[in-house]
Order: sequence, then C-alpha cells, then structure tokens
Amino acid sequence: MTQKSFGLIGCPLGHSMSPFLQGRLFSAAGVQAEYRLFELAPGTLASALPALRELDGFNVTIPYKSEIIPFLDEVDGTAAFFGSVNTVKNENGRLIGCSTDGEGFLFALDACGVQVSGARVLLLGYGGASRAMGGTALLSGAKSILIAGRSPDRAAPLLRDLHALANARGLPCDLAAVPLSALETSLAGESWDLLVNGTPVGMHPHPDQIPVPEDVVRRCGAVFDAVYNPDETELLRAAERAGVPAVHGMLMLCGQAAASQSFWGMERCGRGALLQLSRDAVAEMNRRFGRDA
Repeated sequence: MTQKSFGLIGCPLGHSMSPFLQGRLFSAAGVQAEYRLFELAPGTLASALPALRELDGFNVTIPYKSEIIPFLDEVDGTAAFFGSVNTVKNENGRLIGCSTDGEGFLFALDACGVQVSGARVLLLGYGGASRAMGGTALLSGAKSILIAGRSPDRAAPLLRDLHALANARGLPCDLAAVPLSALETSLAGESWDLLVNGTPVGMHPHPDQIPVPEDVVRRCGAVFDAVYNPDETELLRAAERAGVPAVHGMLMLCGQAAASQSFWGMERCGRGALLQLSRDAVAEMNRRFGRDA
C-alpha cells in the first residue's frame, strides 16, 4: 500500500492537536499516511506552495484560512461564502479547497443533543469561526441570529453576507447586530436558545477570561464554545454552574477532522468512535500541555 502524505499549515502550531486526531483517523480508516506540520512564517505561504502541491492534501489553520484561497484552483461554494478554507485536496495536480467548520459545528451540537433548527442564536464575534458557524446556523434553520461583539462596526460585512445568503436560499431568519454591552442594557430582558462563542476569549494563555458576563449565560438554553484549549473554558464552567448544557470545542475539532478525511476520499469515522476520539484527545492535550495550557 502506497503511503499518502498530508499536513497542516499555519502559525503557530506548537499546541496543535491535528497530528493526533488525523493519525487516529488514518488508523481507523486503514490508511497508511503521514501527517506533517508546516509552520509558515508570515509572508512565506507563496514560497511553500511547491512543497504543498506534493502532498495528497492538507489542512489550513490561522492565519492562512483566507490567505490560501487565491492560490487554489477551486473553492467550493460554502468555503467561498465563509471566505475561509480549512481543508485542501490535491486532485490530479489541482488544489481544491473546502471548509469543514460547519460540519464540525453541527457534529458537536448533535453530540450534545442541541438543536439549531428554530433556535434563537446569540453569536459572539465577527471572524472566520463566527462567520462559519453563523452561516451554518442560518442554513440549518435558525429562527434568528443576533451578532454581538466589542466592535459593532466590524459586524457589517458578516451581517450583509448573512442577509444575502438568507435571501438567496429563501430562509426566513431575523438577523441583527449589537454591541456586546447591549446584552446587559437594552437587551437585559432577552434570552436565547443557543449562545455560540466564535471569539478566542478564554483560549490559552488567558483561560480565566470569559466573553460575556454570567448573567448572559444564565439567559441561554445552551452554550457552545469553539475554544478547545483549555477544554473547560470559563464560559463553559459558567454554563455548568447555571445548569445550562455546555458543548465543548474539541467535539467540533474532531468533527472537522473527520469531515476533512471524507473530503480526501477516505471512509468517514462513525459517531461513537468520534466521541471516544474527542475524549482521548482532551486527555492527550492535558497530558502534553497541562490542563490549562
């Protein structure tokens, strides 16, 4: 059996769990493959393309999820809307990009019994993760999406694109954006079915930070945090203290990884195996880097 070659590009990559996840998934699929890290310093993406074209495929993480797009031969529609690619396959010399963020997000919610269809969603942040999860929530039938963040002027492009997507698909979803402070003032009496954190607040090395006050958490029916390191973010701890279902970011990461391998033409890992992989990945992350590293 010929060994395949895959990798991950980004910077920094010192705490990446992708080699562990992809290695386990390769073994489960009976595929002989190597998975290498390509930590590319700023400004070096173009010069790395010849080496990347020698791979069978690769994943993409910050800061290159948007920057990679002009170098690809084709990008699927979902990734084009998100403006973000996290998986690339080499198909007869052509580099084709997609985003598995949405699939990972839905897998994480489903694993915890949280529904998006008909939900009133409070979405924190305006970046690539928030764009992917907001678009996925819209396409999955969310009743409304309220975008909140510290710089409300930055919400305009995301809000515009969500409106365009809703109109193109004929989806009846109420869309709006507010400053983060409004959640405690003009919207202090409001509640939401699902809070989605797409910001890096609470990520290592600042695990004590929380993106919203606990009062906001108590007014939500469920909480999802895309941050996976640490596994128990302060936001998720607040949800657990409030008795609110808490969905961990490692579940999304595992769902993304499985969807990547499917895009590369491999057999998709089953739900039960992915749930076990998520637990094992958290244990491995804590072993390698410490519980809050």
